[in-house]
Amino acid sequence: MRARRRQPRTDADWVLRATWHEYPLSPDTPVYPTVRTHPRPSQLRVDLHEGIEVGVVLRGKQERHYPGWALDLTPGDVWLQPMWEPHAWRAAVPDTENVVLVFLPEFLGEERLGEFSWLSPFAAPPQYRPWIKDSALRAEALALGRELTREISGQDRGWLTALRLGVIRLLFLVSRNWSPPTESVDASRVSATDLSRIMPAIALIQERRPGSVRVEEAAEACGLSRSRFGALFRQTMGTSFGQFSLRARLGYAAHRLLTSDLPIEAIAQKAGFVDASHFHRTFVKHYSCTPRTYRARAH
Repeated sequence: MRARRRQPRTDADWVLRATWHEYPLSPDTPVYPTVRTHPRPSQLRVDLHEGIEVGVVLRGKQERHYPGWALDLTPGDVWLQPMWEPHAWRAAVPDTENVVLVFLPEFLGEERLGEFSWLSPFAAPPQYRPWIKDSALRAEALALGRELTREISGQDRGWLTALRLGVIRLLFLVSRNWSPPTESVDASRVSATDLSRIMPAIALIQERRPGSVRVEEAAEACGLSRSRFGALFRQTMGTSFGQFSLRARLGYAAHRLLTSDLPIEAIAQKAGFVDASHFHRTFVKHYSCTPRTYRARAH
């Protein structure tokens, strides 16, 4: 069965379990691999993390939700998740198993997938990213997923190199028949070198979290002019620096709404918003409910 688009959730239900994941990633440990087994269907939850994510469904069925876009994924389906993009998921049936790798860009370096960089599919909006539709390719992706699982379980000599090669093979497989719309991403211009140039700005967001980071500060951290930085960031990440930073602040705020008793006004201030009214309007626009309703529904 191929990945099937499903009706996305448009209310707050898809963000009721927002979690900010702190994966143990560093230049010395650029990849966090795991095999996740779900004996029972799970609740829908939202994740937000700094690493790039590639996953393969091995058994069962998983739902993946994005604003305005959602898919049912079955064995052999591959999903691609860029850095710091909020996304919701759940195991939809019993005995669902996935292999998931979260990694920093340097894990794959300057590899290319034919005429474009391996980063290109991640820079595209969710609905424009490649999804496997051919049954033969799905079978091949499933076999690759099982190979990765064996490497993660055994951790024999050279297993990290095997993971790196396996991820490259997966990305090539899922992208070999992909033609990104020109309005979503210029695939030929995205490169890991460009990503390394804007990484100081991403690190600054992480360091400053939950406060806001001005684009001038981010550009200065990267040693670039504001205009050059803005163009390079959008080209590489598929969104503006302002929107990228806003995702991180909203994700932090949503997490604090669920995990603390702080007043909403205090959370708004900690997340770098001008005032509670500004936070309220922005939150409703992105989460389809007020911060107060979001907190109440979760409880």
